[in-house]
Amino acid sequence: MAPKDVLKKSSLEEQQLIYLPFWVVSSDASSHYKGIFERIAPAVEKEGEISNHYDWLVLARRKSDFPTKAYHLSLNGKIPFEAAKIERDAKVLNSEMGSDEAIQQAKDEVQNLHEYLAKDKVDRVVDIKTDFDVKGTYYLHSPIWFITYGYKNSRHQVLLDGASGEVIKGDLPSENFKLL
Repeated sequence: MAPKDVLKKSSLEEQQLIYLPFWVVSSDASSHYKGIFERIAPAVEKEGEISNHYDWLVLARRKSDFPTKAYHLSLNGKIPFEAAKIERDAKVLNSEMGSDEAIQQAKDEVQNLHEYLAKDKVDRVVDIKTDFDVKGTYYLHSPIWFITYGYKNSRHQVLLDGASGEVIKGDLPSENFKLL
């Protein structure tokens, strides 16, 4: 919970608009798993299927801590890239990976997600096989505001979606608790 005076006593220190490059990997993924359900005695062997369609977002930069999982980028609002429409002081970052690498990263992350979901149904996954069918890949840039604000003697960062204005991630100062 944020301190009550954070809006009044905070100040904008830095703001920068950066167009981040993303790959969106549109795919259908299906995993068949086998595992052991040990929550009851005797343990029971179970198997099941996890299937879904994904528009999986891959940040096309290496060594970044951008919270891709917390960011929803809709393909419905995409428009052709026009350099003339970019704000003058904004940075546009280029991709550091091609579509093949983005597909492999999406496949690995979806497989990890399916294994995580399978562990909700079984306690121990014995075998899992995932079929990953790529329907298309899309390369696009998305405007992200990187904002730093000060509150008392500390700095905090907020990431805003430049298209929608929604907060992607924001750091809040903590309240000082005192023991009586």
